[in-house]
Amino acid sequence: MMAELETGLPSIRQIQNMIRETREVELKLITGDLLAGKIRWQDSHCISLTDQYDQDTIVWRQAIVYLKPRM
Repeated sequence: MMAELETGLPSIRQIQNMIRETREVELKLITGDLLAGKIRWQDSHCISLTDQYDQDTIVWRQAIVYLKPRM
């Protein structure tokens, strides 16, 4: 059975706003890697990030330490 995206959660709504506004974000992973780009989509397990070279990366939510807008 597939888990649904809980659109009522504040974190999901905030990420949806970042997608809509095409805001640049920074993702820190549990490996210590830092990724930057724009979020293209999210589902209940992953977030898709497009970097400045238009390269897409799919990141598992459980691998994210934090996600924040870039200034």
